[in-house]
Amino acid sequence: MKLTYVSFVIALFLGAVTVAQNQIFTLNEIWGGAFGTERLQSLHSMNNGTQYSVLEREDLSGHTSIEVYNYADGKRERSIISSSFLADLNSFQGYTFSKDEKRILLSSEVEQIYRRSSRGIYHIFDVPSNSSFKISDKKIQSPTLSPDGNKVAYVLDNNIYVLNFATGEEVQLTNDGKKNEIINGITDWVYEEEFSFVRAFDWSADSNKVAFIRFDEKNVPEFSMDIYGNALYQKQEVFKYPKAGEKNAEVSLHIADLGSMALDKVNLGDYKDYYIPRIQWTKNPDILSVQVLNRHQNNLDLIFVDAKTKKSKVVLNEKDEAYIDITDNLTFLEDNSFIWTSEKDGYNHIYHYKETGELINQITSGDWEITDYYGYDAKNRTIFYQSVEYKNINRDIYSIGLDGKNKKRLSSKEGTNDAEFSADFSQYINYFSSTATPYESTLNTATTGAVIREIKNNKTLVDKLSKYDVRPKEFSTIDINGESLNMWTIKPKDFDAGKKYPLFMFQYSGPGSQMVKNSWNSANDYWYMMLAQQGYIVVCVDGRGTGFKGAKFKKATQNDLGNLEVQDQISAAKKLGTLPYIDASRIGIWGWSYGGFMSSNCLFKGGDTFKMGIAVAPVTSWRFYDTIYTERYLKTPQENAKGYDDNSPINYVDGLKGKFLLVHGSADDNVHVQNTMRLIEALVQANKDFDWAIYPDKNHGIYGGNTRLHLYNKMTNFIKTNL
Repeated sequence: MKLTYVSFVIALFLGAVTVAQNQIFTLNEIWGGAFGTERLQSLHSMNNGTQYSVLEREDLSGHTSIEVYNYADGKRERSIISSSFLADLNSFQGYTFSKDEKRILLSSEVEQIYRRSSRGIYHIFDVPSNSSFKISDKKIQSPTLSPDGNKVAYVLDNNIYVLNFATGEEVQLTNDGKKNEIINGITDWVYEEEFSFVRAFDWSADSNKVAFIRFDEKNVPEFSMDIYGNALYQKQEVFKYPKAGEKNAEVSLHIADLGSMALDKVNLGDYKDYYIPRIQWTKNPDILSVQVLNRHQNNLDLIFVDAKTKKSKVVLNEKDEAYIDITDNLTFLEDNSFIWTSEKDGYNHIYHYKETGELINQITSGDWEITDYYGYDAKNRTIFYQSVEYKNINRDIYSIGLDGKNKKRLSSKEGTNDAEFSADFSQYINYFSSTATPYESTLNTATTGAVIREIKNNKTLVDKLSKYDVRPKEFSTIDINGESLNMWTIKPKDFDAGKKYPLFMFQYSGPGSQMVKNSWNSANDYWYMMLAQQGYIVVCVDGRGTGFKGAKFKKATQNDLGNLEVQDQISAAKKLGTLPYIDASRIGIWGWSYGGFMSSNCLFKGGDTFKMGIAVAPVTSWRFYDTIYTERYLKTPQENAKGYDDNSPINYVDGLKGKFLLVHGSADDNVHVQNTMRLIEALVQANKDFDWAIYPDKNHGIYGGNTRLHLYNKMTNFIKTNL
């Protein structure tokens, strides 16, 4: 076997202390937040480019305020608003400025709906007059200020409203909204989860038009789940959830002209069974851009719609043998040319197109991936982005000219670098971490990346961890099935290659994911250190289908999820088992969600390799999961039944030889508990012994109160008993 160590983590916190680092991690500390990091709170860069605002809360009174600070020295400049001076608002949870920063949208009493959606009470604060008013007494969704700051559009009970501050007039743009039937301007469950957006309306640049998507979900099958609560009778949550191969909501595009009070449906063309994953007005207030994606998600049209004539034309088309990822990177320049990211050359890169869709130039290129697009500095004709060009387990910040010249690596530390730029792109806050360094934030100049000043570090956490037996990650690669796969390893203290250790493997393995990366610890990482302190070696391998190594590697699992990925994990376990210090008879594996799908399959298909496995909230048959995610990688069950059934853990329960723990939340709106119930039934009918736990009223994250602590105690005890 070839194990190539590409980088060894330097001993953590060199010079912090000279005494022995022997303190043991405990689950109570890990899930009690003992090792949390200090992070710079979310900020808004002011238009002047020299200042930023943050939301602050007084500990005693609970009042909140928006404070303005100088980038250069971090000193507070002024307070814009404090809830202590607002008669009807004791505090607010978030804020959004109008484009000219004269009005501020304040949110309060926000309640979560699904992963990204929420509803709340919203106020408008007028900065010049120092006054505020409530938009509605009811909780509304996705209020958005118009570009001129004089209007706000929002959704209430699945209908869109526009309130004009200048006239006091409120207009209801739609009136057919109805729960589980018609949604206007807000996405349905599957769009929210898989296309990662909620607000399905957008203001034109002149603030006179609102474009929106309408969802007709009357024919979408319903899913229901019981919410037990504390009452005598449980209640039932019923919502539309299109499972693979079933009917999606029928979507249509509409434009409301507030001047003429006209509402028109837009004919996008002869499309059938399609998605509209993005709409965005261009710099031209009469031209709307619309992205239309076929159901297989391998053909994408970028369409420009003329709001006056309602005529549409395709300006750009992309095709892929597998699928096309949807992003928020589309950026329109003043001449209505646009910046676009694409994998069409095999790696994700940045392109510049004319308004007509004619390619001007490919701005970035190479066998590496763009991982984030930060924006375009029009004054200096410069693009800022993040990529994995310098080792794909790292992230770095770069600048490059619109013409593709003068590329600069702005970040210098090896690890994960992320950026938040000032409004004028003259400076940015660099958020850095690595496996050896908790989060640091610095102010840097955008021309060279030079540090202007340190903003925040985590020295307190470093000092605290210096007393603990911190187990570093060792990064390496392992050659499996013709590929060099990224891997990290955590070993016990005083590791002795002459001894035999049990091996515990973690993975996720979903398409485009990455678990082997050079960034600071998650709570799970402390758990792995705790297991290492108890004598386990913990390993993570990113197999085929994971991300940031090019489209070919990522899309290798297309139409066959759970085959190559499972082969890679079983092969990795077998090869690691040949190492002199690994006890091949004591290898376990675990995962959550897609990782639970994987760990179940590995245990069932690799019964001679794995002694035990844990699956949390697993997909057990892709027939039970939603259309957009599942069909992106497998097509429909009607077209590819083999791809669905050949790798379903339900069909391989006869292979279970080791110990198995199966966990799910009963109120999981994402991966339904149906998945676990069907697997339980299959295991029972196969007369297989296993352990399982259902957490009442818990969603896909399985948290709240002591829930996480209980879950990890259960998993830890299961590992110690069976591995």
